[in-house]
Amino acid sequence: MNRINPHKLLLSKWTAVEPKQKERHFMVTKLIRAENDDIIACELEAVINNTIYEIEWQALKDSSCWLMGWQ
Repeated sequence: MNRINPHKLLLSKWTAVEPKQKERHFMVTKLIRAENDDIIACELEAVINNTIYEIEWQALKDSSCWLMGWQ
């Protein structure tokens, strides 16, 4: 399990363990916040084709799906 500080996620780099459509490397480009300013999700941008995906930031904790940095 990856240990993550949600306030330091912006511009962090991630590698998908199982790439789909040749998208393996991602960067967090935006943090999505609730009304009380808690971070609830983030936008991941694929480096290869700039496709943007919105996921819950807690999903990045799963080390069987995501690795910190570009591997």
